[in-house]
Amino acid sequence: MAKFGETAVALAQLEWRTSSFTVSNGNCVEVALAAVPDVAVRDTKDRLAGTARMSPAAWTAFIAAARTGIFDHTS
Repeated sequence: MAKFGETAVALAQLEWRTSSFTVSNGNCVEVALAAVPDVAVRDTKDRLAGTARMSPAAWTAFIAAARTGIFDHTS
């Protein structure tokens, strides 16, 4: 979620990027570099629901794990 004191306006002013793998149904996330050194992530379908914040190292680890398929839904 957003850090204490961070407003929706401040988050809206970030340069958000959507994955090139986004499909037409909008099931994707957006990523932005927030206050250094954080990476901000939000759901494209509900941008006001909240923003996850993590370190660049945590984001890199998440991407590496996602590339292995560990989060793929198999049912």
